[in-house]
Amino acid sequence: MRLTSTRTPGLAATFLEAVQAGLAPDGGLFLPVDLPRFADGPELLALDFQTRSTEILHRLLAGEFTRPDLAALTRSAFTFPAPLVPVQVPGQALVSALELFHGPTLAFKDFGARFLARVLAHAADGRLRTVLTATSGDTGAAVASAFHGLPGVRVVVLYPAGRVSPLQERQFATCGGNVLALAVEGAFDDCQRLVKGAFEDPDLTARLDLTSANSINIARLLAQTLYYFEAAAQAERGAPLVVSVPSGNFGNLCAGLMAQAMGAPIHAFVAATNANRVVPDYLDTGEYRPRASVATLSNAMDVGAPSNWERISARFRGDHDAMAAALRWGSCTDVETERTVIELDRAGYLADPHGAVACHVLRAQLRKGEQGVFLATAHPAKFREALAPALGRDIPLPAALSALLHLPLLSERLAAEPSALRRRLLAD
Repeated sequence: MRLTSTRTPGLAATFLEAVQAGLAPDGGLFLPVDLPRFADGPELLALDFQTRSTEILHRLLAGEFTRPDLAALTRSAFTFPAPLVPVQVPGQALVSALELFHGPTLAFKDFGARFLARVLAHAADGRLRTVLTATSGDTGAAVASAFHGLPGVRVVVLYPAGRVSPLQERQFATCGGNVLALAVEGAFDDCQRLVKGAFEDPDLTARLDLTSANSINIARLLAQTLYYFEAAAQAERGAPLVVSVPSGNFGNLCAGLMAQAMGAPIHAFVAATNANRVVPDYLDTGEYRPRASVATLSNAMDVGAPSNWERISARFRGDHDAMAAALRWGSCTDVETERTVIELDRAGYLADPHGAVACHVLRAQLRKGEQGVFLATAHPAKFREALAPALGRDIPLPAALSALLHLPLLSERLAAEPSALRRRLLAD
């Protein structure tokens, strides 16, 4: 696999070079130059998830990893299923939820974070590395879990103070050890800006051997392509498959488009957002206008300047009409999100707010004869405080979350200023 920057096409890197750098030297994002299209799609889909994942990764990374290494990596990283669950609401078309929350931190980001941690461990050279990441909720938990206690790595998680659910915060702010949680006085976009600024500081990057665990890191996206093949493997044969992706930073949609380019039989993607409508507005009008994010029930999608849209735009060579032709899109208000959660619950399926957004927009975009799948990206119990009043009942906590309730928070407050982050990173 050869990679280049979204901003400088002539800038080349190997996969491992791109993973360890996180951000390209010019401030752009790494993107594969060419993705192979697999001619043996039906044979691939007949394999189990781990075997198929090893085969796909070997075809992409054979120059840098042996097949036995990749087999061991997938066995270690992907120890949990991604089931496709039918969801039938009376009066609505039958759809299915691809449940991506069966990993250790109960969110889809376990796939990418665990894969990334093992790739970096494979490439370890004895130096202390700092993994810097921004989170609007689930990334911080997945990264903290994947790297906690790993020798030679310090993890720094930036999150918007007061803008993640209490349980999400506890998943990464109670770890301690080699995990530092910083509560930024601002929105997620401020956290993302601080992280990007740190990577654009060559002195800081060199001194701390910085790398990113956000979806700006290509390893995260490569791991996420694998469950789109799994969705197709479990789906009904024959009916065109339409997948609705709850979208904030747009890494998940980018991974889906990569999987589609490699031959995953997905007919269309739906970009589903909440009130943060930067991308739907662009697809509607042709004007791309990032702006301050607004807080919603689906907090992990509260992004006003989605970093991975740069990758998607680069894949389409900035052609708005091509993007609009390839995608479907829509948004969902908090009222509609809550209503969808209630409808699904009455039909016997409990969804988290992000999955509810994806389901709502999917139902509006699904056409006759198509089968629809929405991504259920997080366990609903992580949002019990927001969902319980609407449902009129409490949501039981799984053991992985209830164990966190009495642990002390170990986070530190941080001003949303690059100088404040630099001082804190250099303090240890």
